[in-house]
Amino acid sequence: MEFLLLLTSIDKEILDLVYKAKFTVEENTPLCLLGEKYFGFLKIEQKTIVICTHNAKRIGGYYIPKASRDDDFDQTSLYIRKALRHEAVHVAQSCNNGRPLGFVNNKKFKLHPYKENALKASTKISGNKEKEYEAYWMEDKPKIVKSSLIKYCL
Repeated sequence: MEFLLLLTSIDKEILDLVYKAKFTVEENTPLCLLGEKYFGFLKIEQKTIVICTHNAKRIGGYYIPKASRDDDFDQTSLYIRKALRHEAVHVAQSCNNGRPLGFVNNKKFKLHPYKENALKASTKISGNKEKEYEAYWMEDKPKIVKSSLIKYCL
C-alpha cells in the first residue's frame, strides 16, 4: 500500500493498533470516487478503513518518497496522516460502543474553518456530527489518538 510511505513513526503505531483492534485497511477503493476531497472512510460493518491516496496526491501534489517522514510536512503526507488518524478515532469510537470518546463535549474546542467545511460533508455521510467533530479535533493529536485506541480497543 502506497500510503505507508507517508506515515511517521507514531502513525505506524496507530496503524498497528488499528490492526490489533481487528480492523483492516484498504487503499483507493470505489468509495474514494465520491469526491476528490475525501481522503479516508470507515466502513464500520466491514471493520475497514479506506485511505484515498490518489485523492490526497491529486489535491496535495505529487511527492517523491523520502527515507524518513518524521520531519516532512508536505500536503500529501499531511492529508494521509490526518485521514488515518481521523478514521482511527472512529475505530476507537466503535470500540466505545459507537459513542464519542468525550474529548470535545464542550464548546471551547474550535475547529479551523477548513475543517468546519469538511465537518459538514462528513456529517452528511456519517449522520453523526458529534463523532465527526471529535475526529476532526483529534486528527491533529496523534498521541491522543494512540492512547484512545489503547484505552477503548485493547
